[in-house]
Amino acid sequence: MDKSLRVLLVAAEATPFAKVGGLAEFAGSLPKALRKLGVDARLILPRYGDRSHAGLPSMRKVGTTLRVPIGPDYESAHLLHGVVDGVPVYMVFNDQYFGNRDRVYGFNDDPQRFTFFSRAVVEALKGLDWIPDVVHATDWHTAPIPTWLKIYGQDVVPYRDIATLYTIRDFDYQGECGRLLLNFCRMERVPHLDVERPGKVNWMAQGIAHADVISTVSPTYAHEICDTDLGGALQPLLSARRDRFFGILSGIDTQAWDPSVDPALAQTYDWETVHMRVVNKQALQRELHLLPEREVPLIGTVSRIDPHKGVGLLSAALDEILDQHRMQFVFLGTGDDEELKQQLLSLQQKYPQAVRVLLRYDERMARRIYGGVDLFVLPSQHESVSVAVMAAMRYGAVPVVRATGGLVDTVIDIDQEPDRGTGFTFAAFEVGEPHRAVERALTAFAMPATWGDLQKRAMTRDFSWGASARGYIDLYQRAIALHQRRRQ
Repeated sequence: MDKSLRVLLVAAEATPFAKVGGLAEFAGSLPKALRKLGVDARLILPRYGDRSHAGLPSMRKVGTTLRVPIGPDYESAHLLHGVVDGVPVYMVFNDQYFGNRDRVYGFNDDPQRFTFFSRAVVEALKGLDWIPDVVHATDWHTAPIPTWLKIYGQDVVPYRDIATLYTIRDFDYQGECGRLLLNFCRMERVPHLDVERPGKVNWMAQGIAHADVISTVSPTYAHEICDTDLGGALQPLLSARRDRFFGILSGIDTQAWDPSVDPALAQTYDWETVHMRVVNKQALQRELHLLPEREVPLIGTVSRIDPHKGVGLLSAALDEILDQHRMQFVFLGTGDDEELKQQLLSLQQKYPQAVRVLLRYDERMARRIYGGVDLFVLPSQHESVSVAVMAAMRYGAVPVVRATGGLVDTVIDIDQEPDRGTGFTFAAFEVGEPHRAVERALTAFAMPATWGDLQKRAMTRDFSWGASARGYIDLYQRAIALHQRRRQ
């Protein structure tokens, strides 16, 4: 592999620094996989104070204070640098926008915060003794970077030779805000796109329009948002840039997600000793104050509490299934939808001996769920890719998922391909569909030999980042070629 290829991945969150969802796994894992293939991959993200940095290598300030052009004046930021897991990491620190916040997202000034971060990254590039061949921006928070580079940087050293790749991981959050924000970040020349609402700027749309290459995190999801109604208002823009739009199935960090060494588990195991996994099931049952019975199917879900995750559909389907079968269910997750929370809590109230609802973020518990439940259910209305499903499979939990987006690219239905199947899928987003899929899974669970083979195939499915990283290297080379062609 070409060791001269230099890539800067830009993200709002990344493990092990700040994690809200799958973006953190993506941004934390891809640079490590790229470096194993000889790419000089580096990461830059905001520094959110000191709360999430305990136990991590210290970061030192590099260069002079960044003067970020904001409004009529400049705002200061500091650039920090360190090496974590072999990856050079830069962090942008500003107390007003990042240091004094108790979480990553969910503030009224998020548009200002992340356009500030993007502009700070642009400024940081001027002072580094290392200039990337490609800036790889992710989701709406960093879309101002490829936008600025295309509109303002194409004839300016050192920006003019930097190609861009823009990855869409979460299509539901597009960074729409009023166009007055462009005055705030001094990007008044950003054009109004046909897909944007009057008076609004949609940062995801701008990233799609201005990056050299665009990608998303699974081939099926790329098709869905480009060629179906799932693309919503942005579908015409994606369709117009179809020749530059690609889907690459994301992986997971198989060292971070490894049941043979995971200290969160009561009993470690691998695919050859999967029979020992029952120790984790019974430990989880005891911890949840459920009867520790190995013969009773234990179903789990770890998810954001969101309508698009199918939480309402799941609650309704489980209400029917629990009424007909002796089984147990545990849900772990957070979210702002009070109605969906109440549906889950009502299910727990109706079946107090069988249902546990944990409304919190708890990675240790998530790992114990992956390593202890028999079935892992995620009936998403749409899903780009799911780290939770991949992790659950690697830990021997058999998945039941809706056949959409990255879930289709992750789970092979056993009834469709008996010799290769790794789980159960269903098509329609309606209550009867997950019910029938779970019924099929319960039938298989009652046949130990069939179930053991299914678990082993799920555990040995290769979700490592190696293949994904090679796909991204191809996209980086494509972005460089297209960028150079544009400059000629």
